[in-house]
This record gives sequence, structure tokens and C-alpha cells, in this order.
Amino acid sequence: MAMDLIDGVVYKKLKVIPDERGRLMEMLRADDDIFEQFGQAYLTTAYPGVVKAWHFHKLQADHFVVISGMMKVVLYDGREDSATHGKINEFFMGAHNPSILKIPIGVMHGFKCISDDEAMVVNFPTKTYNYQQPDEYRLPAHTDQIPYDWSRKDG
Repeated sequence: MAMDLIDGVVYKKLKVIPDERGRLMEMLRADDDIFEQFGQAYLTTAYPGVVKAWHFHKLQADHFVVISGMMKVVLYDGREDSATHGKINEFFMGAHNPSILKIPIGVMHGFKCISDDEAMVVNFPTKTYNYQQPDEYRLPAHTDQIPYDWSRKDG
């Protein structure tokens, strides 16, 4: 990948093994370089054109795999002490580009469904969700605090 990645971000293409019965795709393994620890696994979705953004975590890293449809996943490094502070990364993930994206602690992120049908993301965060004290810090999807425009870029 030619993109200059935000510090701590890891992007990895996933191997799909097809045969006459169907296909197999490993998403995250305990012996994978990007694996830290297992918190939980969950599914989140977005309908076509929907943006779910922005948020970050202070305690957990996320590992996104888009298993159905296509998502534009966008990261913003708002960490003041980061060497890549202010940098934006944009990833097109899903059915046409099977991949896993490790989003480090403190990096703002969100996604937009860019397929004609609902897109599905499986996340493997490093911590379990705490219902009493959620590790979620949010900004609106369309904010001037992050220099990003979610609209489609035709050209």
C-alpha cells in the first residue's frame, strides 16, 4: 500500500481461499503480527450512503474487517503527541478488497457504506465493551474539527 500510514495503523490484505464449495478467509489470528489481545468480537453495519463517525478510544485498539458490501473507512490522527498528528488515512475495504485494519488507541475513525446494499463490519477490539463507562469519545460526522469531507469524490 502506497499510503503514508498514521503512526500505529496497520493495514493488511487478507487471503481468500476459494474452491468449488465456497471460500475461506481468516480474519485475525493470535499468531498474527497485529494481534495484541482479544476483548470481544462484534458486528456493526451501515446502510448505503450512511456515515458512522467520528469516535476514538482511550483504552482499546480496534481491528476492522468488512465482511459484506464496501466501506470507506477513514482515520484521523488527532493525538497531539503523535508524529503523524493531523494526518488522514482513507481505506476502501470489503467484498472487492478483503483486508484488516488495525486502528490504534487515540485515533479518530469512522466509516461510510459505499455499496448498493448494507455493508457489515466485524470488529475485534482489544477490550470488552464497558456498559457503565464506555470507552467512546465522539464528534459529529460532519465537523470542522476534522479536515475531511465524507462526500463522494467524482473525477
